[in-house]
Amino acid sequence: MNSRPASILVVDDELSMREFLDLMLTQAGYRVTCAKNGKQALKIIKSKSFDLLLSDIRLGDLTGLDVLRAAKKKDPNTVVIMISAYSTTEIAVEAMNEGAFDFVPKPFDNNELKLAIKKALEFRSPGKSREKIPKDQFVHFGKIIGNSPGMRRVYETINQIAKTKTNVLISGESGTGKELIARAIHDTSDRAGAPFVVVNCGGIPETLMESEFFGHVKGSFTGASADKKGLFEAADTGTIFLDEIGELSLMLQVKLLRAIQERMVKPVGGTREIPVDVRIISATNKRLEDEVIDGNFREDLFFRLNVIPIKVPPLRDRKGDIQLLATHFTEKYAAGMGKDIAKLSSYALDFLNRYSFPGNVRELENLIERSVALSSTNIILPESLTISMHKKRRWIEGVKGRRFNLDDVSQGVDLDKILAEIEGAYLGKAMEISGGNKSRAAELLGISLRSIRYRLTKQE
Repeated sequence: MNSRPASILVVDDELSMREFLDLMLTQAGYRVTCAKNGKQALKIIKSKSFDLLLSDIRLGDLTGLDVLRAAKKKDPNTVVIMISAYSTTEIAVEAMNEGAFDFVPKPFDNNELKLAIKKALEFRSPGKSREKIPKDQFVHFGKIIGNSPGMRRVYETINQIAKTKTNVLISGESGTGKELIARAIHDTSDRAGAPFVVVNCGGIPETLMESEFFGHVKGSFTGASADKKGLFEAADTGTIFLDEIGELSLMLQVKLLRAIQERMVKPVGGTREIPVDVRIISATNKRLEDEVIDGNFREDLFFRLNVIPIKVPPLRDRKGDIQLLATHFTEKYAAGMGKDIAKLSSYALDFLNRYSFPGNVRELENLIERSVALSSTNIILPESLTISMHKKRRWIEGVKGRRFNLDDVSQGVDLDKILAEIEGAYLGKAMEISGGNKSRAAELLGISLRSIRYRLTKQE
């Protein structure tokens, strides 16, 4: 194994930048050679090969693209990263189409540049392609994509319980793909050829919910002009997926519990019970255990539904899956829109990896779809992603739902007033949770009883 440090040619017409990059990369363990302009770089390239070329676009005499072409002609395995303070989408795309591994705009974060260099050197070996993900890393389970430990545990659970009739409760934040997991369970089970019926419990008016679940007979209420089969009967021999199960009213919970226990449903206005054979998979973004404690969800129904629990990790806890998902969505929407978009730049992927994705996989998919739709190039660059990402969640919520926009700082703000309102929001919530018990509220906030008394008085 060759353990020699990688060699890097730095080309920049600014002396201060050359000296800075020389020092930083030498300290990082690389062998660094510097060139002050394009002609000097071409002369150096003729006499020596490098593992990586790091070049500015504007060099005074020639361009960084000229140096890139020369380096690639001398050694096709040389990886190239272009940098520039005058970056445009067209220049970035041209550089990457000429064979650049990445394009990094100035000013750059030192650690991000070092990470880009590290990734570039990992792909130096002949035959490696930065766009392609090794097949053993690209894991599908039905329509689910992911290779993180958390998702592998989900796959293992699906395999273990798919062939059973046991009820399943899938919990996780909005946008994590709970319906895909429910469908994967159904498609892997012996019921795969039978109906898979999806019910959004939060999207049906409460007055119609019973009729939607169990059906109704003609004349049972105003507007019931004919008999109607309910969703449970429609799912007979198959699977019914009850999404947002935590939104069910207590009255419907009682009737659902009876249907589960008796395996029978009675249409609204009817006198005859209808036997049904359905597997129930439920999903929620709430903590149903807390809903039970608060009296919003029946404990007996919870235990009936939660026989097999599946917890879906949020995207921020499965960062390793972001590239897999982003690549998949890029290919999917590029094909659907008839666009020739082959890849995301590694800098764009780093950008995605630094984002918390409060909307999880659904937000990532929407972001990629929008970027593909708006892109006029064949590469997804960071600029394409910032359209929505920099404008999301740049606020803090204070008392009574008031939102403080972080962008307002540029216009001037009253920081003391804002901090007082945020403090008031936390104090109010702690007092609510503790039922007005100041000692308990102080424990929740990690402050002393004396401190909470003072802060509450100050808020009055």
